[in-house]
Amino acid sequence: MDSIKKRRILMSVLGVLTGAVSVAIFKMAAFGVDPFQSFMSGADNLIPINFGTLYVIVNAVLLLFSLVFDRHYIGIATFINLFLLGYVTEFSYKLFRMLMPDPPFALRIVFLIVGIVIICIGSSLYITADLGVSTYDAVALIMSEKWKIGKFKFIRVCTDLCCVILGVIMFMIAGGELKAVPTIAGVGTIITAFFMGPLIEFFNEHIARKILAGAGKAD
Repeated sequence: MDSIKKRRILMSVLGVLTGAVSVAIFKMAAFGVDPFQSFMSGADNLIPINFGTLYVIVNAVLLLFSLVFDRHYIGIATFINLFLLGYVTEFSYKLFRMLMPDPPFALRIVFLIVGIVIICIGSSLYITADLGVSTYDAVALIMSEKWKIGKFKFIRVCTDLCCVILGVIMFMIAGGELKAVPTIAGVGTIITAFFMGPLIEFFNEHIARKILAGAGKAD
């Protein structure tokens, strides 16, 4: 196996695992989850089945979308994301809660900033590795690269905003209280909705592509 292939696999695994840890960090910040998890939280409140089953169903639908329109984005990272992300997130969150059961407000802000940066770096690593992406990431990539609708960073902002809006709507339809909305769509959710796409593109250019290019030079 050449160094580029090895580096792609390593970037895929690290990217997904980093993303999983970032979700736990978002939970510690308690300023709202990322846009896709906001959508899932709203759906979980509205649809009367357990979250694990619902998560599989939603991702299966998105996986079917990718298989129909561009299966290029389905690969090792896709399945690592499907089968490991939840467990790594759960373990990381329990560990953080054990170490810091009641973080002060200032530390929660630090968690928010770190969570945003880490989730974008993780996404950048496995997107650039090109060995598959999460079923949700594939949607914006297909619209950008396959359908040529626009630049990825702008399409990602649109899909993220749609997730947040739909998540809140489903939450309210299910009888959720207005004061509880920030638990699924807080300031952290809004920040990631507007800045995650541009930040991923920034890290693609300044970190991930340079790591991959370094492997090519080594060969």
